[in-house]
Amino acid sequence: MITVDIALERVLAGLVPTAPETLPLPQTLGRVLAENATARLAHPPVDVSAMDGYAVRAADIAAVPATLDIIGESGAGHPYDGRVGPGQAVRIFTGAPMPAGADSVVMQEDTCRDGNSVAVTEPQSPHRHVRSKGGDFSVGQTLLAAGTVMGPRQIGLAAAMNLPWLPVRRRPRVAILSTGDEIVMPGEPIAAAQIVSSNGPALAALVTQHGGEPIQLGIARDSRDSLNAMIKAAAGCDLLVTSGGASVGDYDLVQDVLAENGLELNFWKIAIRPGKPLMSGMLNHVPVLGLPGNPVSAMVCAYLFLVPMLRSLLGLPAALPLQAAVLGCAVKANDGRQDYQRATLDHRPDGSVIVTPFQRQDSAVMSGLASADCLLIRPPHAPEGRPGDPATIMPLPAGF
Repeated sequence: MITVDIALERVLAGLVPTAPETLPLPQTLGRVLAENATARLAHPPVDVSAMDGYAVRAADIAAVPATLDIIGESGAGHPYDGRVGPGQAVRIFTGAPMPAGADSVVMQEDTCRDGNSVAVTEPQSPHRHVRSKGGDFSVGQTLLAAGTVMGPRQIGLAAAMNLPWLPVRRRPRVAILSTGDEIVMPGEPIAAAQIVSSNGPALAALVTQHGGEPIQLGIARDSRDSLNAMIKAAAGCDLLVTSGGASVGDYDLVQDVLAENGLELNFWKIAIRPGKPLMSGMLNHVPVLGLPGNPVSAMVCAYLFLVPMLRSLLGLPAALPLQAAVLGCAVKANDGRQDYQRATLDHRPDGSVIVTPFQRQDSAVMSGLASADCLLIRPPHAPEGRPGDPATIMPLPAGF
């Protein structure tokens, strides 16, 4: 059996980011920018006031008190069209364009107005309280790099750059195929020997959460005809993900039927727990990831392999974050498979992170996975661990 690292290297090999599509700015939330974005407009586009007060010539108030004649008003969206001359001032508000001739703004707190004149009580240097044209960014400046995930802040910046449309990576289309006579969809009648399918809905949610477009093919029964029909429906997708039917039982037909349809097998079985019967291959130019049927095995392997594949298809770094921690309890020595134990975290006041794996690590215990904060990674042949020993964890993001 190959290692987890080699398996990950193989499933990522040859993946090419999806082609760009251009979307209206409001529709780019959560999407990955496909090209660098450069500003079409300076920000601010003209010199503007940073304060409510009076636009003046700094030379006129070098000595205070100084009394100036108020000749007009400049508001946001309503600039003063005249010019400020010697001994003159314009009432101005935050964000309003600076009138010609003025080079400074006096805060209204440092003035005393009397009708159409204003007394300035504090001296002012040139450009005080003025936001200069292009002070934030200038025309042609690259502010959002390809690979940026667009959030509210990035969308706000793009709007200020005067970019109403943006090129983003197309969402990878992921066909999801569940298999087995024993599973039914949530809400359907359940026979005595059947269980509800959790893998399909969970995988669809994971694909959506990580930028893909899930296409639920449904549940294929344990027959070649059923599998053949649903496998053909995956044509045109960027990725086919199966769950179940990839082990060694008499009814585990997925690999055989895929091979009959042209699957080029990459690997089958890796040194991992949970998830040993993981399968990877290429079906008529469509990458295939065959997940185990046990729900915890399926979801752990999906996080370890499917998520990096999605990130690669979106042009993002594939590596998932790791973090150092210390054991909160004793753990047994490990065998030859890399173990990913569901665990909780305790953040101590001294900054240390304590990881405590659940007692039950069965690959069918969904409740443990749902309440886990992280996966405790135990390398092959790791010796027995004692409380306080260093450990490596893979944090699980909120919503996983």
